[in-house]
Amino acid sequence: MLDKSIQYIKGIGPKRAALLYNELGLETVEDLLYFLPRKYIDRSNTKSINNCFVNDFVTVMGVVKQVKISGHKKKFLEIVIDDGTDTLSGVFFGGIQYFIKLFEKGDTVLFSGRVDYYTNKQIVHPEYDFIGDSSDTLHTGRIVPIYPSTENLKTNGFNSRFFRKIIYTALSEAKQFITEPFDADMLNRLQCMPLSQAIECIHFPSSMDEAYNARKRLAFNELFFLQYYLHLSRQYIRQTSKQKKPIINTATYHAFIKNLPFQLTGDQLQAIEEIINDLNADFPMNRMLQGDVGSGKTVVSLIASIAVISRGQQVALMAPTEILAQQHYATFKKLLPNTISVALLTGSTSQAERKSILDGLKDGSIDIIIGTHALIQETVEFANLGFIIIDEQHRFGVNQRAQLRTKGAIPDLLVMTATPIPRSLSLTLYGDLDISTIKEKPANRIPITTLAFPVSKLEAVYRSLEKYMDEGRQVYYVLPLIDDSEKLDLKSATATFKQLQKRFPNKSIALLHGKIQNIDKEKIMSLFNNHALDMLVSTTVIEVGIDVANASIIVIEHPERFGLSQLHQLRGRVGRGTYKSFCVLIYPDSISPESIQRINILTSTDDGFIIAEEDLKIRGAGEFIGTRQHGKGIAFEFADPINDFELIGIAREEAKKQVEALKDIPVLFENVKRPYTMNILEGIRKKHILAMLS
Repeated sequence: MLDKSIQYIKGIGPKRAALLYNELGLETVEDLLYFLPRKYIDRSNTKSINNCFVNDFVTVMGVVKQVKISGHKKKFLEIVIDDGTDTLSGVFFGGIQYFIKLFEKGDTVLFSGRVDYYTNKQIVHPEYDFIGDSSDTLHTGRIVPIYPSTENLKTNGFNSRFFRKIIYTALSEAKQFITEPFDADMLNRLQCMPLSQAIECIHFPSSMDEAYNARKRLAFNELFFLQYYLHLSRQYIRQTSKQKKPIINTATYHAFIKNLPFQLTGDQLQAIEEIINDLNADFPMNRMLQGDVGSGKTVVSLIASIAVISRGQQVALMAPTEILAQQHYATFKKLLPNTISVALLTGSTSQAERKSILDGLKDGSIDIIIGTHALIQETVEFANLGFIIIDEQHRFGVNQRAQLRTKGAIPDLLVMTATPIPRSLSLTLYGDLDISTIKEKPANRIPITTLAFPVSKLEAVYRSLEKYMDEGRQVYYVLPLIDDSEKLDLKSATATFKQLQKRFPNKSIALLHGKIQNIDKEKIMSLFNNHALDMLVSTTVIEVGIDVANASIIVIEHPERFGLSQLHQLRGRVGRGTYKSFCVLIYPDSISPESIQRINILTSTDDGFIIAEEDLKIRGAGEFIGTRQHGKGIAFEFADPINDFELIGIAREEAKKQVEALKDIPVLFENVKRPYTMNILEGIRKKHILAMLS
């Protein structure tokens, strides 16, 4: 019944079903039952109009007395209703031609919204509903759900009243087929309402508390089964991929650590210990190393690489850009002893050099290969690949990571990210990974001072830049666009580059952006690295992988166009040497309060984890998550990773406990992976969970 097409529900039919599918993706009865109201209006107590006052949020019921177009310069539609005590107008500034056909004299309607006063009492763009006879209790005299829709659906009569009717019908027919996935003991222990009751109460609650508890139960379902799958996946890999790994020569990497020209932080040493333990385990490592900008993740991955090489295996490090791959290559070459062979493979590698590298990987004479997507090409073969490191892992798709892993006999995997992930999201998104975190900054890192000025102060900033460049310091100058745009009132890198050349005629300035050929990018970066340039004007291509110790100032124009985490990443390009460093944000003279809030957060802290939490609160989970896996993100219908942190922890622990009690995990896992034979997922929105897991 739950899989039945919605066209068979009374009031829908084939044409309406097609429209609902095209506009909202609603296809089955189950889809409809899980179609979440966007909000509720309490119509259990309607007010008489004479008792409504300015700024009150009310629901009133009355008979339409007038439908008229008013206004002089700006026209608006006015629907005047009368409830016998007074009159009130519903005012619509947009969609006049639509609303004028919708309302007719004599209709009994409900208006909900905030009361205002112009020439009489009014509600601007009220939530509205039409009332039939007094026994029509589905739409009034109760807490009423308001459903999301589209303009196309609204013009075809698909309003909240329509959705309430068809969902009520669907519930009446299908409620008995909703299967409860949890036993009574678990429901009592977790104080969850039964699933069928939750689905009914999410649409037709008797109180707002009941609506809240219904959402909480449905959110728990999402979180539990996502965590269940992730733990099942993790146990499946551990049980089906057991292998006896070669022994690591601990003396080798201990000697390397002892001879480093700097001291490792406590967090780095802890991360190394966790990674080495996984490398020694009888299952393949599946670990994430997350750390703030400049926290020293690269050297941790390098030490892990030495450990793997000591047991006779090869290492592959894949980065999303050539600039980042080159930076890692330079770091590895600088720190590693000459006895370890390191090579760089990117799209710019010459044919002759490429052939030599491919031969070296195949015969085992190259110990470490660092590269871009070029590493996953079919022609790349390894003698004995034992360890894969993927940097800025969120920029790679699942398939790309899997492709690289197939080039070895179940190699250990370490994914790295310099974008700190809020704890609630890391528990939700990466339940299949073990996580190591580096928060502590190296002792020699000088804190970066972040300053913010309106664009009217730009000339004063220029004078400071000139002073620092005269002293031998280098400057990054970042803008959001490559070229000027007619649609966006933003400064571009190209135009600003020309402007800065005129402003600083005695300084050497270059332009860097994504449209420049890779070979030219390398030349520009080489010049900047070697201090042949005073200033580099750029877009966000310098966000990761640039490490120039002499660059001590970064100017970012239009910071309101960037996310907090991205600004923090850009700021991390400076502060890498022995000089005091500055990040200067230049914002428009007129800016929104939200943008000012974000700028204030950045100027008040350089802790990437605090910034990530604040970024999550401001942008919301959907936008923050973005593309966990190359174009796909986790899209929750009921759960809220920001506010459901406690629920995430409960769901995670419950799922882990149940998975660890299972006996035949490989068989179960194969069943779970197969759509619509997911016994463990009966009674939840299977299609949605599968989409999240894909």
